[in-house]
Amino acid sequence: MSAFDASMASVTAACLNDPNKNYPNLMLVQKLWDEPEQVLALADPTHPLYATGLVRQSAQAAPFYAEMLWEQPLTVPAPVAAALLFPATAWPGHLSPWKSNGKAETKLGEEAHLLAYRLRAEKAEALRIVPLLGAKGSAWRETARAMARLAKREVVEFTGHGRLLESEAYLNALATLCWLRDADLALRYEEPDEGHERHGQSERLPLASIPLNLWLSITERKQLAHIPDANLLPAVSIAPLTYHERVRYWTQQLGAKARGHEGCINEISRRFRYEKETIRVIAQELKALPGKLAAEDFFAACRAELQTDLGELASKVTPRFYDEKLILPHKQLLQFEEQLNAMRSLTQVHYEWGTAQAWNESGISVLFAGPPGTGKTMAAEIMAIRLDLPMYRIDLSQVVNKYIGETEKNLKRIFDAADISDMILFFDEADSLFGRRTEVSDAHDRYANLEISYLLERMERFKGLAILATNRKKDLDEAFLRRLRYIIDFPLPDEEQRKQIWQQVTPAGADSSHLDFDFLARQFPLAGGNIRSIVFNACLQSAAGDETRQNADKQLSMKDVLIAVKRECDKMNRSVSAEQFGHYAQAITNLEQQP
Repeated sequence: MSAFDASMASVTAACLNDPNKNYPNLMLVQKLWDEPEQVLALADPTHPLYATGLVRQSAQAAPFYAEMLWEQPLTVPAPVAAALLFPATAWPGHLSPWKSNGKAETKLGEEAHLLAYRLRAEKAEALRIVPLLGAKGSAWRETARAMARLAKREVVEFTGHGRLLESEAYLNALATLCWLRDADLALRYEEPDEGHERHGQSERLPLASIPLNLWLSITERKQLAHIPDANLLPAVSIAPLTYHERVRYWTQQLGAKARGHEGCINEISRRFRYEKETIRVIAQELKALPGKLAAEDFFAACRAELQTDLGELASKVTPRFYDEKLILPHKQLLQFEEQLNAMRSLTQVHYEWGTAQAWNESGISVLFAGPPGTGKTMAAEIMAIRLDLPMYRIDLSQVVNKYIGETEKNLKRIFDAADISDMILFFDEADSLFGRRTEVSDAHDRYANLEISYLLERMERFKGLAILATNRKKDLDEAFLRRLRYIIDFPLPDEEQRKQIWQQVTPAGADSSHLDFDFLARQFPLAGGNIRSIVFNACLQSAAGDETRQNADKQLSMKDVLIAVKRECDKMNRSVSAEQFGHYAQAITNLEQQP
């Protein structure tokens, strides 16, 4: 009563003849009970009053001198007290009862049917957790509702903020309230907020002794790791939507707004593998837009909802090469365009021509092979721009782990998280993986073959675009190479290509009229990445100028470029002869010898 009537504190103190003891405890119960000797049973912490959460006994809230069990405060949770005092009241605001719509439309699998009939036949004697395992946004509620109808159970769902469930007392009170009203409780597993330390929700559960069915929506089995087996029922797996189911659900949710956008709906159904809840939210946003929808509206809305966390092993890439063209031999440029066309044709070929089942709805896997600086990363970024796909770079040197089995776990986490939508996974520094198999002398060396095999197998199954970049194609045998859809070799540029690269990477805002691009391309057989670095360093020096050179116009001079060439070659431990600098050789020597 003290939760509803503050005056009860003084009444309690009067009954106990102690003004400092204004809270109910077992001493008060003994004074008021008709048969005081029965109060001894309440000293047992497993008493049904405590086990069901109807009454809580807390030493933490007691005054510092209350050391005896008899003096510890007794409390009745406010929601429980309200239900006992006012049984006709509605459910609290954070609990929403599921309405029964008659016959269930959701088709249940055999495991779900059997579990539903078990819930109907066996009354809960303690906490029973019904795990519903499905992807984020899955139709777990539909499955749970259908099972609850078969089990003849009323279910209320916790719809409040997950932070509320951090309070063990609050969670116990909700569970006790549901038990009092003969209803089951449903809630979703909540991941901790970023930067907010707390236990996972599956670690904080209602009292295990409360006879209650708890329907728990999870996305991974590991979220059940801390639940005792005694309280855990078999998990019900919720199959992800198929492509055709996504198309139908998009069309249904969009209603009239879907007319005329059948091709666009087909494309987003393949590219964004969302579940029902997510599709419903996006469709509501699209229907709220005024006027006729454009194709970009669909893709923008789907991208806005995309929440991809590939973990610390992957970093999102912001493409830089919007206006630059890829400078490669004609054969490689054709292969590049073929790869782009392949990605654009996946929806049509898989789902209109019927290859999806035979090829497991797979995307495109590619090997970019060539020396450093030949344009592998640049090509991947240009693909991201032209395909309008997010790109993530995975440094395989960080993914590879010396402990057997850990590399595969790291790769699995990345691919599983990326499967939600089409994206580009760019696996860089592949040499760190291939280099481990050059000498097969022990179990760890032999295991490197399995790691490569696992990576290629996941690349084959990935529904987006997976690109593997390596400087050591020779370390991949033919069996591995056959598993890749495309292989593009990136050779060192020839003289004409080097000239194009020099011209392309020189910034338009710099005065390059004094540069001899033919000389630079002819004399220095450098990769494109080195040329780009040289031009940038030369720009920095030319823009700075100094009193010695009197470079008032801030021109990009040949001397600065050639000095940058020499610095770059020194960095690579590559010797450069005076003959390569031609008639500039003496000027370069003089500049370097200046005090």
